[in-house]
Amino acid sequence: MNDHFARLGLPRRFSLSADELERAYLARSRAAHPDYHLAGATSDLTASLELSAALNEAHAALRDPFARAEHLLQLHGGPSAAEQKQVPPAFLAEMLEAREAVEAARGNEEECRALESAFAVRFDKLMAEVAAHFDALDALPESDAGRASLLVKVRACLHAAKYVRGLIRDLTAD
Repeated sequence: MNDHFARLGLPRRFSLSADELERAYLARSRAAHPDYHLAGATSDLTASLELSAALNEAHAALRDPFARAEHLLQLHGGPSAAEQKQVPPAFLAEMLEAREAVEAARGNEEECRALESAFAVRFDKLMAEVAAHFDALDALPESDAGRASLLVKVRACLHAAKYVRGLIRDLTAD
Protein backbone atom coordinates (compact mmCIF):
# COMPACT_ATOMS: atom_id res chain seq x y z
CA MET A 1 0.00 0.00 0.00
CA ASN A 2 1.18 3.50 -0.80
CA ASP A 3 1.85 5.66 2.22
CA HIS A 4 0.92 9.20 1.25
CA PHE A 5 2.53 10.56 4.42
CA ALA A 6 5.89 8.96 3.61
CA ARG A 7 5.62 10.05 -0.02
CA LEU A 8 5.40 13.67 1.13
CA GLY A 9 7.90 13.26 3.98
CA LEU A 10 5.27 13.92 6.63
CA PRO A 11 4.70 12.21 9.96
CA ARG A 12 1.86 9.69 10.03
CA ARG A 13 -0.68 11.66 12.02
CA PHE A 14 -4.16 12.98 11.40
CA SER A 15 -3.50 16.49 12.66
CA LEU A 16 -1.62 18.25 9.88
CA SER A 17 -1.71 21.96 9.23
CA ALA A 18 -2.55 23.08 5.72
CA ASP A 19 0.74 25.03 5.64
CA GLU A 20 2.76 21.98 6.67
CA LEU A 21 1.10 19.91 3.95
CA GLU A 22 1.58 22.57 1.27
CA ARG A 23 5.26 23.10 2.12
CA ALA A 24 5.98 19.37 1.95
CA TYR A 25 4.04 18.97 -1.30
CA LEU A 26 5.68 21.94 -3.01
CA ALA A 27 9.18 20.91 -1.95
CA ARG A 28 8.75 17.37 -3.24
CA SER A 29 6.88 18.33 -6.40
CA ARG A 30 9.50 20.93 -7.38
CA ALA A 31 12.24 18.32 -7.21
CA ALA A 32 10.23 15.76 -9.18
CA HIS A 33 8.66 18.10 -11.72
CA PRO A 34 8.97 16.76 -15.30
CA ASP A 35 10.25 20.12 -16.59
CA TYR A 36 13.54 19.46 -14.80
CA HIS A 37 13.95 16.15 -16.62
CA LEU A 38 13.13 17.11 -20.21
CA ALA A 39 16.76 17.11 -21.31
CA GLY A 40 17.56 13.84 -19.59
CA ALA A 41 16.91 10.25 -20.52
CA THR A 42 13.41 9.12 -21.39
CA SER A 43 13.45 6.87 -18.35
CA ASP A 44 14.16 9.89 -16.11
CA LEU A 45 11.24 11.78 -17.64
CA THR A 46 8.95 8.76 -17.24
CA ALA A 47 10.00 8.32 -13.62
CA SER A 48 9.46 12.04 -13.02
CA LEU A 49 5.96 11.92 -14.50
CA GLU A 50 5.06 8.90 -12.36
CA LEU A 51 6.43 10.51 -9.20
CA SER A 52 4.63 13.78 -9.94
CA ALA A 53 1.36 11.91 -10.36
CA ALA A 54 1.95 10.03 -7.10
CA LEU A 55 2.74 13.28 -5.28
CA ASN A 56 -0.44 14.88 -6.65
CA GLU A 57 -2.45 11.86 -5.49
CA ALA A 58 -0.88 12.01 -2.01
CA HIS A 59 -1.50 15.74 -1.74
CA ALA A 60 -5.15 15.40 -2.78
CA ALA A 61 -5.75 12.59 -0.29
CA LEU A 62 -4.10 14.32 2.65
CA ARG A 63 -5.65 17.74 1.93
CA ASP A 64 -9.15 16.34 2.53
CA PRO A 65 -9.58 15.46 6.23
CA PHE A 66 -12.02 12.65 5.45
CA ALA A 67 -9.71 11.04 2.88
CA ARG A 68 -6.74 11.57 5.21
CA ALA A 69 -8.58 9.75 8.00
CA GLU A 70 -9.54 6.90 5.67
CA HIS A 71 -5.93 6.56 4.52
CA LEU A 72 -4.52 6.71 8.05
CA LEU A 73 -7.08 4.19 9.29
CA GLN A 74 -6.02 1.83 6.51
CA LEU A 75 -2.33 2.33 7.33
CA HIS A 76 -3.06 1.44 10.97
CA GLY A 77 -4.85 -1.74 9.88
CA GLY A 78 -8.26 -0.51 11.00
CA PRO A 79 -11.53 -1.91 9.72
CA SER A 80 -12.63 -0.99 6.23
CA ALA A 81 -16.06 0.43 5.53
CA ALA A 82 -17.09 -3.00 4.22
CA GLU A 83 -15.82 -4.80 7.33
CA GLN A 84 -17.54 -2.52 9.83
CA LYS A 85 -20.89 -1.25 8.65
CA GLN A 86 -22.68 -0.68 11.95
CA VAL A 87 -23.97 2.72 12.90
CA PRO A 88 -26.10 3.33 15.97
CA PRO A 89 -29.86 3.13 15.32
CA ALA A 90 -30.32 6.57 16.90
CA PHE A 91 -27.91 8.04 14.36
CA LEU A 92 -29.78 6.40 11.49
CA ALA A 93 -33.05 7.84 12.79
CA GLU A 94 -31.43 11.27 13.00
CA MET A 95 -30.15 10.97 9.42
CA LEU A 96 -33.62 9.96 8.22
CA GLU A 97 -35.04 13.11 9.82
CA ALA A 98 -32.22 15.15 8.28
CA ARG A 99 -32.93 13.65 4.85
CA GLU A 100 -36.60 14.64 5.25
CA ALA A 101 -35.50 18.17 6.23
CA VAL A 102 -33.37 18.36 3.08
CA GLU A 103 -36.32 17.35 0.93
CA ALA A 104 -38.62 19.83 2.69
CA ALA A 105 -36.10 22.66 2.26
CA ARG A 106 -35.77 22.25 -1.52
CA GLY A 107 -36.60 25.54 -3.18
CA ASN A 108 -36.19 27.57 0.01
CA GLU A 109 -32.73 29.12 -0.20
CA GLU A 110 -32.70 30.35 3.40
CA GLU A 111 -33.63 26.93 4.81
CA CYS A 112 -31.07 25.25 2.58
CA ARG A 113 -28.31 27.58 3.80
CA ALA A 114 -29.30 26.97 7.43
CA LEU A 115 -29.27 23.20 6.94
CA GLU A 116 -25.98 23.33 5.06
CA SER A 117 -24.45 25.32 7.91
CA ALA A 118 -25.79 22.89 10.52
CA PHE A 119 -24.52 19.89 8.56
CA ALA A 120 -21.10 21.51 8.13
CA VAL A 121 -20.88 22.02 11.89
CA ARG A 122 -21.87 18.39 12.43
CA PHE A 123 -19.26 17.21 9.93
CA ASP A 124 -16.57 19.32 11.63
CA LYS A 125 -17.51 17.86 15.03
CA LEU A 126 -17.24 14.34 13.67
CA MET A 127 -13.82 15.08 12.19
CA ALA A 128 -12.76 16.55 15.55
CA GLU A 129 -13.77 13.23 17.14
CA VAL A 130 -11.70 11.42 14.53
CA ALA A 131 -8.73 13.66 15.41
CA ALA A 132 -9.18 12.93 19.12
CA HIS A 133 -9.29 9.18 18.47
CA PHE A 134 -6.15 9.33 16.34
CA ASP A 135 -4.39 11.43 19.02
CA ALA A 136 -5.33 8.80 21.62
CA LEU A 137 -4.11 6.09 19.26
CA ASP A 138 -0.77 7.87 18.80
CA ALA A 139 -0.32 7.95 22.58
CA LEU A 140 -0.69 4.17 22.90
CA PRO A 141 2.12 1.69 22.36
CA GLU A 142 1.76 -0.54 19.29
CA SER A 143 1.13 -3.56 21.52
CA ASP A 144 -1.77 -1.98 23.45
CA ALA A 145 -5.04 -3.89 23.03
CA GLY A 146 -6.99 -0.62 23.22
CA ARG A 147 -5.79 0.37 19.76
CA ALA A 148 -8.33 -1.90 18.06
CA SER A 149 -11.29 -0.26 19.80
CA LEU A 150 -10.01 3.21 18.86
CA LEU A 151 -9.76 2.14 15.23
CA VAL A 152 -13.37 0.91 15.38
CA LYS A 153 -14.42 4.28 16.84
CA VAL A 154 -12.64 6.08 14.00
CA ARG A 155 -14.50 3.90 11.48
CA ALA A 156 -17.84 4.69 13.17
CA CYS A 157 -17.11 8.42 13.01
CA LEU A 158 -16.17 8.13 9.35
CA HIS A 159 -19.43 6.32 8.59
CA ALA A 160 -21.34 9.13 10.29
CA ALA A 161 -19.28 11.80 8.51
CA LYS A 162 -19.99 10.13 5.17
CA TYR A 163 -23.73 10.32 5.84
CA VAL A 164 -23.47 14.00 6.76
CA ARG A 165 -21.28 14.75 3.74
CA GLY A 166 -23.90 13.08 1.56
CA LEU A 167 -26.59 15.32 3.04
CA ILE A 168 -24.51 18.39 2.22
CA ARG A 169 -23.93 17.11 -1.31
CA ASP A 170 -27.64 16.41 -1.83
CA LEU A 171 -28.61 19.77 -0.37
CA THR A 172 -26.34 21.68 -2.74
CA ALA A 173 -27.06 19.53 -5.83
CA ASP A 174 -29.00 21.25 -8.58
